[in-house]
Amino acid sequence: MEVLQQIFVMIVTLGVLVAFHEYGHFWVARKCGIKVLKFSVGFGPSIVKWFDKHQTEYCLAIIPLGGFVKMLDEREGDVADEEKHLAFNNQPVWQRILVVAAGPVANFILAIVVYWVIFLNGITSLASVIFEVTPDSVAANAGVTTGMEIVAVDGKPTLSAQSVARAFLSHIGDTGDIHLSVKADSMSEPQAIALPIHEWLKDESEAIDPVADLGLGFYSPKIDPVIQKIIPNSAASRAGLLPGDKLLTLAGEPIDDWKAWAKMIQAHPDKPMAITVQRGADSLPLTLTPEGKKHGDSLKGFVGIQVKLPKIPDELLRKQEYNPISAILAALKRTWQNIVFSLTSLKKLLLGQLSYKQLSGPISIAQVANDSFNVGFMAYLGLLALLSVSLGVLNLLPVPVLDGGHIFFYLIEWVKGSPVPEKVQLVAYQIGLFIVLAIMALAIFNDINRLT
Repeated sequence: MEVLQQIFVMIVTLGVLVAFHEYGHFWVARKCGIKVLKFSVGFGPSIVKWFDKHQTEYCLAIIPLGGFVKMLDEREGDVADEEKHLAFNNQPVWQRILVVAAGPVANFILAIVVYWVIFLNGITSLASVIFEVTPDSVAANAGVTTGMEIVAVDGKPTLSAQSVARAFLSHIGDTGDIHLSVKADSMSEPQAIALPIHEWLKDESEAIDPVADLGLGFYSPKIDPVIQKIIPNSAASRAGLLPGDKLLTLAGEPIDDWKAWAKMIQAHPDKPMAITVQRGADSLPLTLTPEGKKHGDSLKGFVGIQVKLPKIPDELLRKQEYNPISAILAALKRTWQNIVFSLTSLKKLLLGQLSYKQLSGPISIAQVANDSFNVGFMAYLGLLALLSVSLGVLNLLPVPVLDGGHIFFYLIEWVKGSPVPEKVQLVAYQIGLFIVLAIMALAIFNDINRLT
């Protein structure tokens, strides 16, 4: 059931992103007077299709990994003399550029609208007050102590623990200093602290926690080990655990905190462990074998249990309210930040500052989308906006077969006054297709590696 939900959420997510992207091409093409023959979400045989009054075919295809808009074009077939003025290839260069660029721009607009809805709903987040500093860590050696609140990173205000983590993520692969501004009750003015890093997290292949890696910990309450949800077909379900069970002992050790339980489980992949649970008034002995999953270069145990999270104290919450105007400004800012982050990450990947193992494919996207959906609708919307920005940025790269590659050729045509020779374009498209397919294969390989 969990796998089916992941597939469904992925199809819906990709469908929304692709539909908006292709509609951008479609809408601008129509405005430029170009005849659109087909609008497809997905590839392959059609599941459903219909025609409008302009005889444009709309279809939903069986393979949900993309889509396309097919326009009248003399390069792809014979065009009647009376329709030549409606063909894409006969439009001015600037109009062709607008049509091609409209897809990525539509993805950016989608992200802005989604973020606007999120901000308009209000943001309640955890304060960036430090509750834990790991001894002899980067943060400890730099002079960070518990009770401090991080109010800025690299001179940019941070209003929550999440915004601190986001600022840290932009430094992955870097060498230098992360500059913090911190304050505490005993300080009249914020204090500047520099955290030295060297090729930071460059070779990590899994999801990372940049805050913990630097030796910092924000508020993390004690969590009672009472099971709220069991993931179907997981190690926990095979062991006979049920929602409502309270975990009492693990391998003979008393357990009164979920974090201690999780840490022990992760340290014992594929090893049977004796546990005791309280079910109603009874104590039941069971045997649990954590399922070993690859996490970076090591194997960690997972059992498929979710517990109820406790309420965070009001004094550690930061609430931000927005009106329609301030929400759109915040949405524009967040979208721009994500565009810059995506471009910076790509640059680091090309320069070897980031590991190729961090590339993710459809399997990882399905898992993350499903996880965010389970957390809540607003969390899912946030992921949708982030993916929409990523899709827009990737499509604007000057790689033949991508929108950015087409724009690059049209800009050359605009400057030199004549199109790039077809033979040159064909070779470039073949190279571009090879690059795109190789990256997709690598991303899928990384996905499979994470599962094994």
